[in-house]
Amino acid sequence: MNDKQMFLLFNHKLTDSQKQDAVNNLNVIKFIYLPDNLQAMWSQVPAELNTDELETFLQPIKNWLIENHSKDDIALIQGDFGATYKIVKFCNSLNIKAVHSTNQRVAKEIHDGNKVHVSHTFEHVRFRKF
Repeated sequence: MNDKQMFLLFNHKLTDSQKQDAVNNLNVIKFIYLPDNLQAMWSQVPAELNTDELETFLQPIKNWLIENHSKDDIALIQGDFGATYKIVKFCNSLNIKAVHSTNQRVAKEIHDGNKVHVSHTFEHVRFRKF
């Protein structure tokens, strides 16, 4: 398997366990976040866009992927469902392997008299191909 770069189209920073998984299991050598202007777009896809408008809205992100990818790179894609679907299909057309992160939710309860405090922690398990 060749060394790859991973494009990060999601709304968070990678955790250490996600980085380690990508390096160890996907042979990723470079992580590429969206430029700030495209990250702002990806993080706030307007809900009122129809399908054609969404295609137009996503075009700058598609152009960025076209300009920066190599065959068999990987894209971690998570976000607005419609935008995610369209970008996954687009990545497939460029031979970019589209993945998402799977997580395990761990709940912790602390009892304090008549109060119960619950916190949830999400722990990365693996990347799964779309």
